[in-house]
Amino acid sequence: MAMRSRVIAVDPGRQKCGIAVVDAEGEVLDRTVVPTAEMPQRVKAWAQEHAAGQVIVGNGTTAAAASAALKAADPSLEPVLVDEHRSTEAARRRYFAENPPRGWRRLIPTSLQVPPRPYDDYVAVILAERYLRRGES
Repeated sequence: MAMRSRVIAVDPGRQKCGIAVVDAEGEVLDRTVVPTAEMPQRVKAWAQEHAAGQVIVGNGTTAAAASAALKAADPSLEPVLVDEHRSTEAARRRYFAENPPRGWRRLIPTSLQVPPRPYDDYVAVILAERYLRRGES
């Protein structure tokens, strides 16, 4: 279980990708948003650095291209697809729970706001949690 106790999750996109490293207990060890072209090398480096046992990828539109790029960067990276249905909404709620609006923005419901920075890394965390809940780690 030592090798499988950490997963790297990727929320693939055409221009940017969210990446997160999450352990079996659900603790987020690292997360970031990178340009899509940089994603395979970042995942490869984090897989070694964090001794991750599995790479998972959201199954959206760009999943096939992201999976192919990961395999090209390192053939040992065999991504597993995870359902990303409604993960963006869940990530937005999580972002605002962890970063509540301040000043006059706190008067506007967060459901009507867009986070001030890309939050694809939060989507990656949600995907990792879904994978870990399935008990496949």
